[in-house]
Amino acid sequence: MSLSQFRVDEQPHTMDGLRLLAQDGAVGVEAFVSRKVMDVWAESIEHTGGRQSLFRVQYNALGQLNVAAIERIVSRKYRRGAASNRQHPFIEVLFSDIADSGETLNLSELVREPLPPSFHRLA
Repeated sequence: MSLSQFRVDEQPHTMDGLRLLAQDGAVGVEAFVSRKVMDVWAESIEHTGGRQSLFRVQYNALGQLNVAAIERIVSRKYRRGAASNRQHPFIEVLFSDIADSGETLNLSELVREPLPPSFHRLA
């Protein structure tokens, strides 16, 4: 079981996170990293202390920049098969999968836009 044609799906979709597509021979494989998981992964590296969620453009860009690392995480989980992936061949990447993999996220091109005042909580 080896994945090929691994790529970030930047087409419009209704999923709140990073959607990835790949092939296992003739079988299409979909992987998903939720926005929350991407937020925690980025926060674990940034150590900013401020909880600012990523926007779609940001997590798609991070996905493109880190596609090789994410592919290794997805492939590792995919190889475990249907017994450990209830929705096989759909693979949901959890933060525990990322932590177990030891993969790091390259944030060198992450640009955090300042939030407008209406997004800040008032004391």
